[in-house]
Amino acid sequence: MKTLKDVISLKFKTSESEGVIFHGEGQQGDYITLELKKAKLVLNLNLGSNQLGSIYGHTSVMTGSLLDDHHWHSIIIERHGRNINLTLDRHMQHFRTNGEFDYLDLDYEITFGGMPFSGKPSSNSRKNFKGCMESINYNGNNITDLAKRKKLEPSNVGNLSFSCVEPHTVPVFFNATSYLEVPGRPSQDLFSVSFLFRTWNPNGLLVFSNFADDLGNVEIDITEGKVSVHINVTQVKKNRIDISS
Repeated sequence: MKTLKDVISLKFKTSESEGVIFHGEGQQGDYITLELKKAKLVLNLNLGSNQLGSIYGHTSVMTGSLLDDHHWHSIIIERHGRNINLTLDRHMQHFRTNGEFDYLDLDYEITFGGMPFSGKPSSNSRKNFKGCMESINYNGNNITDLAKRKKLEPSNVGNLSFSCVEPHTVPVFFNATSYLEVPGRPSQDLFSVSFLFRTWNPNGLLVFSNFADDLGNVEIDITEGKVSVHINVTQVKKNRIDISS
């Protein structure tokens, strides 16, 4: 396919921070890749470069944040030559691609949810998308509907289910004054805690627990955007351990 205009749209939700949403490439060096990186949306696009190096077409644009929140997010990519409108959840970003070429020349298949292993270093370091997509539309083709009705030829549909499984986690929201207190486990010599959290606040107490028999305490907090663990032990000389990340 050699196109001057492209319109690509879809919705996705995921709890993963990394993953290729779709990818296409051509023998002329053209490519388009939309992926999640550190829970942000990244569009990589190249309408062509020349071998002399005087025309360098690679363009990369990043938008959004915290997109691994398992909520639906909508994407629309509208391209007319080198002019691109990238819309994420109704927030539009306009940019022009680098280089001098206007056509996107893709020789191979377009893949959604991952990219084929091409032997290039860029392909084996990227993770496949893990989550749900719906309303995939590529230049007027309803990809989701065609895939479900097995009307995409040729196509390789690997282990897809046409439903969206909800996660079994139950989130808890804390305001500035709320907290959750649970009973400890006396006469245990192991203290273990794990949790996921998300906050805009740079400071706050996450976990606090006293040890039994007045042996000390453990505190996990956020201080200026860094997570810190403080362990106080009363019966030894080196009675305080501080870990920050």
